[in-house]
Parts: sequence; C-alpha cells; structure tokens
Amino acid sequence: MSLRVLIADDQAMIRSGLRLILEDHDDITVVGEASDGAEAVELARRLRPDVCLVDIRMPRLDGIDVTRALSGPGVAEPLRVVIVTTFELDEYVYGALQAGAVGFVLKDAGPTLLVEAVRAAHAGDALISPSITLRLLRSLAPARAPAGERPGRPLTDRESEVVRAVARGRTNQEIAAELFISLSTVKGHLTAIQSKLGARNRVEIAAWAWEARLVT
Repeated sequence: MSLRVLIADDQAMIRSGLRLILEDHDDITVVGEASDGAEAVELARRLRPDVCLVDIRMPRLDGIDVTRALSGPGVAEPLRVVIVTTFELDEYVYGALQAGAVGFVLKDAGPTLLVEAVRAAHAGDALISPSITLRLLRSLAPARAPAGERPGRPLTDRESEVVRAVARGRTNQEIAAELFISLSTVKGHLTAIQSKLGARNRVEIAAWAWEARLVT
C-alpha cells in the first residue's frame, strides 16, 4: 500500500516540485495539496494522510499552528507532520517540535533527505536535517528540564545505549544494526524510555540525552 502524503505550501512551484520528488517513488502517493494553513488543517483532517509536509510560513495559519492543530498535545488522533522550509531559525525548529512535528527538513537538503524524512515519519522515527541537528538539540537544553535531571525510574545500560544512538540521529534500523538487536527490540526499548523520561517522541529523548550529558 502506498504511503499517502499531503503537501502544504503557499507557493505552487514548491508544491509541484515536492510532488514530483515524492511521486518518483512507487511507494509514495500525494493525496492532496494545500496553499495555506487553514486549508492544510481541513484537508488533513478529511483525508487522514500518513504524513503531512508543512511549510512554516503560510497565510492564515503558519506551520506551527497547523502542526499544533494536527498533532499537538490533546489531539485525539494525531497525524504525523514533517516541517519543510527554507528557514532554519531555532525558534521555528523548536516551536514546530514542541507543537508535535516529527521531522524538520530544509528545502535545500535535497530530494533524498526529503524522501527519507517522509518514510521515517511514517515508520515512527523523527528526522531533522543534519545541518541543524546538533545546534537544535543543544539549544533545547535551557528550554526544558534542568541539565542532568534523572528519570523517576533509572534507565538500563541497554536503554542508555539506545538513547545515545537516538541523540546521534540514528534511525531504528541503524540502532538495531549497531547494537545487534532486532527492530522490534529497539521499538520496545524506545517505548520504555519514553515512559521513563516522560518524552513524547525521539526528539525529546535526544534533547534529554544532551541535557543529561550522555552525549557530548
């Protein structure tokens, strides 16, 4: 079954370009396009795509508001949102992730990374453009819990290894290969880690790892 994607961008040329890149792959189908934020929310709620590609700067509702409406805290059936933008300012990245986005890709990152981000979001992973990952994770520390705050239940040695791998931007498949464990075992560890840390997604797991100085 094809992975269903909604594209939201106020520039028709960008939407067409993203559609061409995505539909060049047999397993991806673009099911709708929105030219502003309000239309994006309406279409996403009606079409229920697997992944929504959303620009940050759009009329009526910006990308952060769209993300919050589709996948923010309190949304009963959240959708997976990947932000695609030319802007890499920290406040945009942080705001989008706090609103519930599972990925953040710059438009100049190239078609390969864009497709990887869509597939990662569908698989439950988060992908952020490498050019901003380390700066973003370091900037999250002062905005969240104090550095080094320990979880209520301590992590096991294996869970700590998984956390370090997540903080380095590894996908679930890469973690499985590096640690010589199955993909289902990785997912099990991530579920336990999220519960222990009170993290909503792997980006917050990575942020905690930087705060706790599990990675440098």
